Formats: sequence, structure tokens, C-alpha cells
Amino acid sequence: MFGYVRTDTPYLFIKDDTLYRAMYCGVCKGIAQVCGHAARMGLSYDVTFLSVILHNIKGQDVKIEKSHCATHCIRSRKMAEVDELTRQLGAFNTLLVYYKCLDDVEDGDGGGVKKLFFKKGFRRAKKKYPKIEEIVRRNLTKQGVVEKAQTESIDRAADSTAKMLAEFSDLALEDKATEYTRNLFYAVGKWIYLIDALDDYDKDKKKGAYNPFIRTYKAECKTDLLKGKSGEEVQFAFRSLFFDIRENLSQIAFKFNRDLSDNILLRGLPTMTKKVMEKNDCKGCKKDK
Repeated sequence: MFGYVRTDTPYLFIKDDTLYRAMYCGVCKGIAQVCGHAARMGLSYDVTFLSVILHNIKGQDVKIEKSHCATHCIRSRKMAEVDELTRQLGAFNTLLVYYKCLDDVEDGDGGGVKKLFFKKGFRRAKKKYPKIEEIVRRNLTKQGVVEKAQTESIDRAADSTAKMLAEFSDLALEDKATEYTRNLFYAVGKWIYLIDALDDYDKDKKKGAYNPFIRTYKAECKTDLLKGKSGEEVQFAFRSLFFDIRENLSQIAFKFNRDLSDNILLRGLPTMTKKVMEKNDCKGCKKDK
């Protein structure tokens, strides 16, 4: 996961901001319980979102209490109590970070030193949750095959990451999993992969690294990609994902208030997409202004 799934803070209720922060701390504590304290460095906002929405769909209430931790050792703050779902999410987070480090090492992007911080946590997560590790490893392996084949399709390129999140949601939700929850998490996983690829367009172009947008459209930079016909097609791809997310979300029964989930999915994702599209990393384009 890449940390793109965020709240749209200006439109976030205070109660939901409090809950979100508490859930963030809860996942951090869950990582520590399953994988050790060093693995907490890999905590992702994306997994915090998963904690919020999965607890709600399962109807699994979260106890919030004031507590201290290694980071907040002086002043206590509200934290979600760790439960089994949080521990699963902690393992999922650590497994993703470790495999991302392995991928970075293979691609020559460093990651060797960082990998050492998560190696012990990875082993603990794999031992305690082998099914989660199998889901992550199998789908990331397929992802690697697709990327090495230089696939010229953004849909095929994003499929493995999308399936990974959908399969994990099925496992975590158990009897609460439906076709709508699976479709929702598939769409979110696909969005995560594509927004990361779009954000890295200019960096990947410079390095000669695989990027589905580069392979499909062959634009010189992200600014050129988002112009004309290619720009319309990229915009359509993201609008289609937002439609899928909205339609499947409307079919899912939530046990508790859904304001926070709606803020992240219906406002946060489009806001982040706009931010990435407007971000200009092309030095040549900057000079032309």
C-alpha cells in the first residue's frame, strides 16, 4: 500500500477526525503486538482506512480509550483497542512493506537496509497469519510477472493489486463478505495502484522503469499525458473507478455511522486524484511556464 487513501480533512466532522486518529493508533498498536515495534515504522494510512471500513461492515465495535505509547509517552491520547481484526491488519501492513522492500532491492532502488527493520516482523506475521501472507505473496508475484512483461494495459497492470485487496477483504469480513464488498475493495485496490503509477510517471520515465501509463500512452511527461485524447482516457479511467466505488458502497449495509467511510471514499479519493494530476514534476514543463 502506498499511503494515498486519505480523508478530505476540510469536510471531516470532528467526531470522525477523532475516530480516524484513534484507529490509526490502534493499527500501530496492532502491528507492534503481531510484528514487533520496529515494524510500526511501515504504518500506512491505507491500512488505517481498511480498519475503519472493515470494522464498520463487520459490525465490530471498537473501544476507544486514552493511553500512552512509545511515540506518545508524555501525553496520553485516544487510541482504539487492539482486536483480532486489527492484528490481521497489522500483519497485512507489515507483509506489504516487506515485499515492497524486496521489490525495491530487485529494481535497484535501495531498500536493503530498510528490509532489515521488517524482516523479523515479516516472519512473525507469516507464521501467525499464513493465509494473509499467501494472498499477498501470490498476488504480488503475479504483479511482478505482468510488469516484467511490459504490459500495455492499465487494467491488466492494476488487476493483481486489486485482487489482493479484494481477497484480503473476503478473509477479514468472513460471513459479512458479499459481491459488493469484494467489488468495492477491488476498485479501491485498482485505484491505489493507478494513482501511484500516475504520481510516479515522470520519475519512472526518467529511470526507464515500468509504468502502465508510460507503456500505454508513451507521453513525454505527465503533463503531456493529461492533455488531449490520452488525458480524456485517463480521466475516464478514474471516473469509472469512482462510479464503481459509489455504486457498490451504496449496496453495503453498515452497522455504525458511515460518515468517515464516505468522506474517505467519496471525497478523499477524488481529492487525492486531483492533487496528483495537478502536481507537476516535469522540469521542462516548469521552464515553459
